[in-house]
Amino acid sequence: MNFRNLSYLLLIAAAAGSACSPHPFVMWFLIINLLTLVFYGVDKRAACNATSRVPEFTLLLLGFAGGWIGAIFGQQLFRHKTKKQPFRTWFAISVILNLLIVAGAGWLMRDLFL
Repeated sequence: MNFRNLSYLLLIAAAAGSACSPHPFVMWFLIINLLTLVFYGVDKRAACNATSRVPEFTLLLLGFAGGWIGAIFGQQLFRHKTKKQPFRTWFAISVILNLLIVAGAGWLMRDLFL
């Protein structure tokens, strides 16, 4: 099993695990941020050892899926992906899109529960 398939399997497992909790959105953000932090660490270690890396698309997807807080911590903690400009631009776009989606979903939920 390659790393990309493993990452998507872990995303599905995170979604299933958060759906089974009493507060699924809170659990989703906790799990996805922890998973993202781990992926940044794995990618940094792979970069130092010149082994197979985590694809940038996967890192961006994790950030877009709500793991951008874990991504920011991972970038600072591991000093990884802090200077690569094309990645930083796409990362900022993914964070903004995630915030817009979460805000829009919150706005729609507010209308449903009022």
